[in-house]
Amino acid sequence: MKYQKRVMDRVLAERLESAGAVLIEGAKGCGKTETAKQLAKTIAHLDTDKQIEIKMGIDPNLVLTGESPLLLDEWQIYPEIWNYVRREVDKRKLKGQFILTGSATPDDDTKRHSGAGRFSIIKMHPMSLYEKGWSTGEVSLAALLRGEHPLSEDARFDLGEFAEKIILGGWPGLIGESATEGFRFVSDYVSMIAEADLSRVSDKRRDPYKVKRLLQSIARNISTEVSVTVLAKDAGGSDGNLNNETVTTYLDALEKLMAVDNLPAWNTHIRSSDMLRKAPKRHFADPSMAVGALGLSIDKLIADLNYFGLLFESLVVRDLKAYAEALGAGVYHYRDSRDLEIDAIIEYADGTWSAFEVKLGIRAADDAAKSLLKFANKIDTTKTSPPTSLNIITGNGFAHRRPDGVNVVPISTLTI
Repeated sequence: MKYQKRVMDRVLAERLESAGAVLIEGAKGCGKTETAKQLAKTIAHLDTDKQIEIKMGIDPNLVLTGESPLLLDEWQIYPEIWNYVRREVDKRKLKGQFILTGSATPDDDTKRHSGAGRFSIIKMHPMSLYEKGWSTGEVSLAALLRGEHPLSEDARFDLGEFAEKIILGGWPGLIGESATEGFRFVSDYVSMIAEADLSRVSDKRRDPYKVKRLLQSIARNISTEVSVTVLAKDAGGSDGNLNNETVTTYLDALEKLMAVDNLPAWNTHIRSSDMLRKAPKRHFADPSMAVGALGLSIDKLIADLNYFGLLFESLVVRDLKAYAEALGAGVYHYRDSRDLEIDAIIEYADGTWSAFEVKLGIRAADDAAKSLLKFANKIDTTKTSPPTSLNIITGNGFAHRRPDGVNVVPISTLTI
């Protein structure tokens, strides 16, 4: 299969020019290895190459031989290799020596040496709509963040086709496949997490049945700030609530696998006395995982448009993260004690930021615009810069700037 270009291609090339080693992290199957292979000159598959085990037993430095950049695929299989790479980077004093890819994060003590000045870390997401060829790319997120006016043709939108896109998700392995193949893939993906992967990154065997119920609870509450207590009740099922601490350890393990990709709350200065809420919004690495956890079909998705809207929001957040992080920005959400909520805030390190509301249908744009303008008015601009833009991401319509200054952008027109 021909390699499909990714937004991280440029980022990886730039990082190799500035660091001795680059670590690419991301959920299993999101395309880390294939992206790394485009620039690697030597490849070591630590999870499948039997010679690696022998070399690691004799001298781990034997694994680090070959023309650079050397790709160490699934490096977390032998987490001790981290320190050997760090030392080799120090020894060579050259940029672009190693690329490490991994779909699970080892315990913190395996990276007790931070690698500062040696390692650059990239977070890779499943493919965005633009990367899969499902967005025209007429509107640039970077341009929106600069405050430029968006413009596009009217975006074609069919609910059934979009449901199929959600089921297929951003998995490179599903390019060209049908919704039936997509459903089978995501169902197996979720089952494998519950039956094997979670125990593999935990300190003890986890009950697959309880893990599956937890995944189903996250799926039912996707794009919300559902509490650990609610998740514990759902995961316990007829056996009674799970202990909150137990659920927290399950969630930590899911984060190690990068199967969940929660949206943190934004901290900012506001003029009112309202309290900022700190709970993250729950998201999977890809919204298709919710489909796999709950066994949903295209017909079931269309029959529940409220839930469809939550999955649409999660898909938009996935794409915004893919584009924003490649631009060097972070993505957050906002909610205050009066329940004024903004779906996504994108902020650069210098403090410049833009706000985004997500609405499946263009008819909800008026309400979304009112929320954005109300929110912008609450910001204390003596302590925080005003937003560079206020935006509504929709499923249909055309990209334009409304008379009130709020941008409307269909997701199928957006790119980096």
